[in-house]
Amino acid sequence: MDAPSDEIRYRFEGGVGWITLNRPDALNALTWEQRERVIALLGDASADPATRAVVLTATGKGFCAGADLRGAPAATDRVVGDVARLIRQGAQRLITAVLDCEKPVIAAVNGTAAGIGAHLALACDLVIAAEPARFIEVFVRRGLVPDGAGAYLLPRLLGPQKAKELMFFGDAVPAEEAARLGLVNKVVPADRLEDTARAWAERLAQGPTRALALTKQLVNASLDSDRATALAAEATAQELNMTTADATEGVASFIERRTPKYLGR
Repeated sequence: MDAPSDEIRYRFEGGVGWITLNRPDALNALTWEQRERVIALLGDASADPATRAVVLTATGKGFCAGADLRGAPAATDRVVGDVARLIRQGAQRLITAVLDCEKPVIAAVNGTAAGIGAHLALACDLVIAAEPARFIEVFVRRGLVPDGAGAYLLPRLLGPQKAKELMFFGDAVPAEEAARLGLVNKVVPADRLEDTARAWAERLAQGPTRALALTKQLVNASLDSDRATALAAEATAQELNMTTADATEGVASFIERRTPKYLGR
């Protein structure tokens, strides 16, 4: 079943796809239907040449309070394997959809991002946070292990010691501290969040889209690669990129001393 259209808002403007979580009364806790809608929209963005950047944001006071667990199987009804399957097919698919999206994804974090909501933001390529935003590894407060790729993402962003601190204690990390730690690229007043995200997204949408996609793949893969593998991937990516119209335009504009006009192809 699809999520009600007003629970995930989507608009497209200026080459940018805007995905907005819209259950403010629930602090945008994600239902199964919402999650599937976000995954589908990210897949569509990858496949659509007209979409050259994506912004993921939310309405109300919260960015995303995590997964909406209502309707999940009761403990007495579960058998071994149910939970692992639920995580693989749910939270992990969502985070993977962000990481694998072929277009740059900006998180515009308007408020609290907790649990899978924090991981949803941190999986994005760039993170802009409003001053009231907070990031919380809430799992330990519920007696749970972090899921939704948290134990994969945080050590790569922070190093293992700081990642353990956040996951062991579950303390809220304010936006300014998140920026200092490197979790957030930029912190802005709440009333400047959308404009700032739009400015960044429009810059990306005017860039060499395929080169950005290949760059994203290289950076993400480098964290799991040895040097030889990373350098081989880099050479292959540049080989592929040089077949694009934008690479031809970029080189020509440099020689002709003019501003390039990239078409995303």
